[in-house]
Amino acid sequence: MNATFRQLRLFLALAERGSVTAAAEACHVTQPTVSMQLRELAEAAGLPLYEQIGKRLYLTAAGEALAATARTMLDEWLAFEQTLDAMKGLEQGRLRVALVSTATYFVPRLLGTFCTEHPNIDISLEILNRDGVVARLRENLDDLYIMSMPPENLDLEQHAFLPNPLVLIASDQHPLKGRQLQLADLAAERFILRERGSGTRLACDAFFSRAPFVPQVRLELGSNEAIKQAVAGGLGLAVVSRHALAARPADDQLTILNVAGFPLQSRWFTLYPRGKRLSPVAAVFLEHLERTALEWSERRESGL
Repeated sequence: MNATFRQLRLFLALAERGSVTAAAEACHVTQPTVSMQLRELAEAAGLPLYEQIGKRLYLTAAGEALAATARTMLDEWLAFEQTLDAMKGLEQGRLRVALVSTATYFVPRLLGTFCTEHPNIDISLEILNRDGVVARLRENLDDLYIMSMPPENLDLEQHAFLPNPLVLIASDQHPLKGRQLQLADLAAERFILRERGSGTRLACDAFFSRAPFVPQVRLELGSNEAIKQAVAGGLGLAVVSRHALAARPADDQLTILNVAGFPLQSRWFTLYPRGKRLSPVAAVFLEHLERTALEWSERRESGL
């Protein structure tokens, strides 16, 4: 079977984005070009690689196998190119990172210092909910993955790099503000929680189950910003990452309640499949993240 790297890249774009049009846009080529290259690839394989049912595209068994093989080949070639660059004293390449949405409160700041030190490295961020990041991790689509609750059913390398305290917040005008509280004091309160499956929700559910405590859930939202607005508006209490709040929560009309058991202690992790060979760029970024995250956290805490 003869296939070019260009054809493999186009096929991976098709597999990841689900349509010929989206693959063409991602690869900056015309749709007829993608269709022609994919047709030649299928002819070389001797089997259909995908099928269109209604408006959705599905990979065949041969297509799934080709996508996995192509991804491995292209990752190896990218790592080889970056190794050559390193040998030449260059710092070029591409870094692909998938992260949960809450991590956007601090990862861009850490990326800023990395980009200053390595200006020729292109960075691609995929920002998703936890389920989306886990799906990409399972398919090994990126160099590194950042989340606070690593999946237990995958064999992973895990690097904890930053504390992730989860705090209980209320409106700045809430009558419970400033009091020493027990969970039982919150029995009549309404709660606004993250969507099921998110790292914050998993930590909350585990804590409430151990307590035991059954919160009265008024809303489930998939956005920290939406949750903060709802809490500031007096719709209920919420549990969020301390990183999702301003240094002075009162600036957003919020307060952190003093409740026994809070903050819930968790950590942020950088993950990748066990046995994966990190590219030189990914290895440098991982070292940078671990080195600078604690310094950044300490500076932030000192400004509280």
